[in-house]
Amino acid sequence: MGNHPRTSNHPATCRFCHINVERTRVVEEFDHVMVILANPRLMPGHLLVIPKRHVERISELEDSEILELFHVVNAYCDKILKFAKGYMIKNNFMPFLEESRLKVNHLHVHILPRVFDDELYADALFEESTLYQDLTDEEISDIRKKLDD
Repeated sequence: MGNHPRTSNHPATCRFCHINVERTRVVEEFDHVMVILANPRLMPGHLLVIPKRHVERISELEDSEILELFHVVNAYCDKILKFAKGYMIKNNFMPFLEESRLKVNHLHVHILPRVFDDELYADALFEESTLYQDLTDEEISDIRKKLDD
């Protein structure tokens, strides 16, 4: 098996374009995406759903890739409910940050199993009480204008 190059147009240094199937904890592989156990993980059962073709944003995917990506995310969310009470799905697109052990410039969707009082619980309480703020009318108007442009 060895390294598993995805397409002919991937960056030579992309870790997700060159997943070593023998070393990576691949859970399942489909036509357009692969599911792996995240390493490093945020919590036990943390999964990544990764397109095989190198893209950085969801809008760069073909329709068939979008359908499969979200079909697989949905299916694995249901599977996670066999051992967790809930889940959190997230995707980050932050091209302004340098690549690192935790930052890869290749689209991937995180699926995080959640239970009450898990590793993220204290962070969530902090965020709810300090980071989240009520929208002002001016902010609502400004954001709507930006989205309409």
